[in-house]
Amino acid sequence: MISARRRMRRTAPLGRPVRLTLIAGTAMLGATLTACSGASTSDSGKGSGHVAGKAPAQDTKISVNLQGGRATPGKPVEVTLGSGKLKTVTVSAAEGDALTGRISADGRTWTSDRPAAPGTTYSIEARDTEGGSDKAGFTTAGADKVNKLTLAPGKNTTVGIAQPLSIVFDNPVKDRAAVEKALKVSTSNNTEGSWGWLQDYSGKDRVDWRPKEYWKSGTKVTLDADLNGIDSGPSGGWFVRDYRTTFTIGTDQVVKVDLDRHRLTLKRDGKTVMDVPMSAGTPGGEKASWRGTAVLMAKEGTINMRSETVGLGDAYDKMVDSSMRLTWSGMYAHAAPWNAAYFGVANHSSGCVGMSDANAGALYQQVRVGDPFEITGADAKGTVAEGNGYGAWNVTWSDWQAKSALK
Repeated sequence: MISARRRMRRTAPLGRPVRLTLIAGTAMLGATLTACSGASTSDSGKGSGHVAGKAPAQDTKISVNLQGGRATPGKPVEVTLGSGKLKTVTVSAAEGDALTGRISADGRTWTSDRPAAPGTTYSIEARDTEGGSDKAGFTTAGADKVNKLTLAPGKNTTVGIAQPLSIVFDNPVKDRAAVEKALKVSTSNNTEGSWGWLQDYSGKDRVDWRPKEYWKSGTKVTLDADLNGIDSGPSGGWFVRDYRTTFTIGTDQVVKVDLDRHRLTLKRDGKTVMDVPMSAGTPGGEKASWRGTAVLMAKEGTINMRSETVGLGDAYDKMVDSSMRLTWSGMYAHAAPWNAAYFGVANHSSGCVGMSDANAGALYQQVRVGDPFEITGADAKGTVAEGNGYGAWNVTWSDWQAKSALK
């Protein structure tokens, strides 16, 4: 530096050496800082450096649509750059998964794919294309009320060809479209299907996803319910977690119940493997059976059946073997040795499909949850309702699609 100044003194016009010395010293200092530190960062996290030979860039500065300690949840996070173009944006949560998102075409704004969840602290770091960066953060207000759900079928299970995906909500769901958008079904063979909203037998809100036709055997199904941060609406509450389930479709099996012939047939891959006599519900009143397609909901084994639980007074109180539940209202297929005189002859039960101990036991061993029971015949009191078990198969495909909140 000293030798440089001396040269300037020898060649500069009289009266200007001090001024030139200051200018030369400043230029060298700037070049030295740039070479050592590159793009520097201020205490606030804003990029403030520039590359030697280029005009200094403006400080990287972002603004975020959600701020403070009680930000409103349920909205996507928007990060906007003051000038320049965004390169990367990271939005991480103190508890839970980071939010993914996309940068707009003009490079100025990043928007999260999902909304901010309630009661969550988020940290944001943004980088621009010039190497600058900035940080921000906020915390969303907690949920005043939480909505939960019950999901069927269970995780990693194998079910029959008629089993729907079924979600029952603890609290009412008013914003059904927002909830349905968060429910993603994927299958191994691109099965066509639709969500449909209905009222469960319990009176709660429920949404089922059923294929257009019975599932193909071997299909693998996954549900990703990305509900965390979704508001279900007034009196419903917030969802504060995601849900996921996977299951596989088992053997192609259909149970056919002919109320007129008093016969039960099990078909596997289109071939008859069982054809046995039975006796169903006594026609002409509340003891009659339902017709239509019911879906095997559970294999309950030996259970106590009491008539008062289904509104039939004190007609019976029995321990019943090989019990297979078909509806929430109490219709089963099961062993009924006390009714043997009517097997294959007449319908004379209190609503269930009864068989001998041996035949009921054999059927119990071969069927699985999700198998359809197709019940036909005149001796019925009506058709299985959508919410009384899994009665969606009794609705035409077009009518079922119309029950989606997104149609």
